[in-house]
Amino acid sequence: MALFPTYLRNGIRPLRGKGAWLEDEQGHAYLDFTSGLGVTNLGHGHPRVQQAVEEQVSRLWHVSNLFEAPWQEQAAQLLQHAGGLERVFFCNSGAEANEAAIKLARRRAHQQGIGQPEIITFTSSFHGRTLATLTATGQEKVKTDCGPYPAGFISVPFNDLAALEAAVNDQTAGVMLELVQGEGGLIPAEPAFVQGVEKLCREKNLLFMVDEVQTGIGRTGHLFAYQGYGVKPDVVTLAKGLGNGLPIGAMMGKEELAEYFGPGSHASTFGGNPVSLAAAAAVLTEMKEADWPRWAGSLGKWIKERLQEELRDHPWVKEIRGMGLMIGVQLDRPVADWIVKSREKGLLVLQAGPEVLRLLPPLIIREKEAEQAVDILVNGLWELQEVSLDESVSGV
Repeated sequence: MALFPTYLRNGIRPLRGKGAWLEDEQGHAYLDFTSGLGVTNLGHGHPRVQQAVEEQVSRLWHVSNLFEAPWQEQAAQLLQHAGGLERVFFCNSGAEANEAAIKLARRRAHQQGIGQPEIITFTSSFHGRTLATLTATGQEKVKTDCGPYPAGFISVPFNDLAALEAAVNDQTAGVMLELVQGEGGLIPAEPAFVQGVEKLCREKNLLFMVDEVQTGIGRTGHLFAYQGYGVKPDVVTLAKGLGNGLPIGAMMGKEELAEYFGPGSHASTFGGNPVSLAAAAAVLTEMKEADWPRWAGSLGKWIKERLQEELRDHPWVKEIRGMGLMIGVQLDRPVADWIVKSREKGLLVLQAGPEVLRLLPPLIIREKEAEQAVDILVNGLWELQEVSLDESVSGV
């Protein structure tokens, strides 16, 4: 093999995709409830995105950011109007977007006289795999053998406002928060907690930074998850669904933060690539015109309620939670066998930690596809329990 073995592959070799479906090289069709890890929110091969990308590729693939970039301005204005934050920086990934946010918070802090700025994050969070975002992440399992880690980060318990208040000191520059912890087990933030975080940041002159890399672009029932909490962050980071498969990240911020990110303060060679920005503009336009976030909210509620009803008496199920089309099912044991069983029946799903099944379907799924997925999940888990009982009785 020529590749570093950094990924555990599942043996499927996708050949083509359309809508909510993937097809492998043997011609087997799979209902894709992974969306490329929450990326293809408009599904595979969406015609609007495909047309925009093809048209842009025929004109220009890449040009330096030293030139005027109308494609960036167009997408930035769409984000500005949708999210209410005036400034945008484009990059290539969620980790880069969070790096930009961290750097912005530190630059602001230094210019306000804070010598050793710190950013507070939360346990079980996930913010990326660069050294800074890895350190910001509140999970030790992803940090193995990656030290030494950069200074300037503190993690406190999630949904615990008192712990956050106790951690704030004269070196605190900002707070970085996921509104639904995706990698941490599909755990939503409590509304009172989020509103308390915003209030504390206002009182202490801290940057309120929301990581919407996985929750953004319609997945939770709003274009941005923070819009469902009644708050307005100072900084929001995006990636994944913004390009529907084209590599892109973005950091949005309030107008007053522009002075801390002036010429030469930050850059990205491929950030704001015209092809990726064509995809992003098409995605944002489609989200607004078709109102896919509203559909994600209503269909996600139906899926969650149906799973709760069908699995209410299942002895292995501890909790079913989530927001919009970002749903987690927590068992009292590993979900690996359930994932394999689902794949054998034609459904692709993920995990979020060893005991949480993660569902991230594209927002464009139809009701009958949602019903098909729920039937596969429910029947599969009951079948696994029956096998377990048989083995227990036979002494296997």
